[in-house]
Amino acid sequence: MENFSDRGIKKSVDWTLVITYLVLIIIGWVNIYASIHSDGPASIFDYNFRCGKQFVWILTALGLAALILFVVNAQLWESASVPLYLGVLCLLVAVIFLGVEVKGSRSWFEFGPIRFQPAEVSKITTSLLLATIMSQANFKITRFKDFMLTALILGVPMLVILAESETGSALVYVGFIFVMYREGFSGWWIFCIGAAALLFILTLTASPYVSMLVLIGILLVCNTLDSSRIGILFWICAVAFLIFCLLPWILGLFNPESFLGKLNPLYVLIGVCACVIPFMIVQGYKARKRFLSLSALGLIAGIALIFSTDFIFNNILQDHQRKRIEVLLGMKEDPTGVGYNVNQSMIAIGSGGLTGKGFLGGTQTTFGFVPEQSTDFIFCTVGEEWGFVGCLVVISLYVFLIIRIISDAEKSRESFTRIYGYCVASCIFMHLFINIGMTIGLMPVIGIPLPLLSYGGSSLWAFTVLIFIFIALYRQEKKYF
Repeated sequence: MENFSDRGIKKSVDWTLVITYLVLIIIGWVNIYASIHSDGPASIFDYNFRCGKQFVWILTALGLAALILFVVNAQLWESASVPLYLGVLCLLVAVIFLGVEVKGSRSWFEFGPIRFQPAEVSKITTSLLLATIMSQANFKITRFKDFMLTALILGVPMLVILAESETGSALVYVGFIFVMYREGFSGWWIFCIGAAALLFILTLTASPYVSMLVLIGILLVCNTLDSSRIGILFWICAVAFLIFCLLPWILGLFNPESFLGKLNPLYVLIGVCACVIPFMIVQGYKARKRFLSLSALGLIAGIALIFSTDFIFNNILQDHQRKRIEVLLGMKEDPTGVGYNVNQSMIAIGSGGLTGKGFLGGTQTTFGFVPEQSTDFIFCTVGEEWGFVGCLVVISLYVFLIIRIISDAEKSRESFTRIYGYCVASCIFMHLFINIGMTIGLMPVIGIPLPLLSYGGSSLWAFTVLIFIFIALYRQEKKYF
């Protein structure tokens, strides 16, 4: 245990981060009260309502923060990362069988009036173990066994959380790829993930043929960028690509009853790709053009993804997830069903205008038009009552928080602290991106809280511990250097 009067303690703590954290939780608390005040709470401290309960969660969160900063030795987090990770992983599995079902998701333990969600805590333990493994002197993310170990650490809890039907919490784990990129992971993998998402969406909204053309176009551009010069092969590929773009129109000129008229351009394109792929592999090997051989593998993987999209969409995703994606992508209109939340959310934010309707002046949120307005859709209350200016202030605070954490992480002399800091920043960013994207119709409604603002003890405690472990680690360094 440390004495609060220790030399340099006031200087060693990053009070800018602490103050930003406090401002965000106060903004959240006030907006939770605003979203439910029409239900009749006597005051913002009324424990019979969510605003009063959130006040209790805030007090306990501050107690946790003080404990982490001034009592727990920061060096213990690294040594305890493995048992903490395994312990929380056991809870993630146990909650599937012993937990209670809330809104279609069996991811909560219930102890009387208190509910606890292990998925929130798993972000902390995963971040700690990831930082422990990646900070080892002989670790290289580009080495296959180290990459597979990292993928295992991230993949196991992610898959278990998906089994709990907590898609939003599982999606946050994708953000850890930014941590891997900072530690030497190739940016091409991030590009591949983005390209895969694009192909998946295009296959659903356009057609497999369009997706095939986009896939070939992407590979053609990438090989051009990788090559030091543009040769005759590039122009042959470019002309072939143009022909394939016009192929449906060309085949349409023939009699529908003729052989050419009956040809499906998609199968023609696949047949050509099947002939070209061996050539790409052999040519890449002979000319020592590794990227050309990798492009052949990328083409195979892309074709496999395109033709498995329908199966994934119809057989792996759940009904409510399919409906939300269909509404988001404009494949279906459902203003009174799954699209209701998003429509009401956008109406609430849009009605706030530049400066908002004023504190407690919202109508969409106050009268319950927006579901989950104190949890997943808390940003709607900010938008309606405080307008564009209020939204800008809140987003700016989050951006400042993330940048400050990354800045402190880069200043750190310890690789464990740096990597953990990037994990914290990635988790906050993913929550921010998904939640706000969800409220303005850019992301499907998958149920994910806005860090420090949304109502709920599990989320608030988890982000408090996540952030203050980093502050404690950074303070430990500043104390002695």
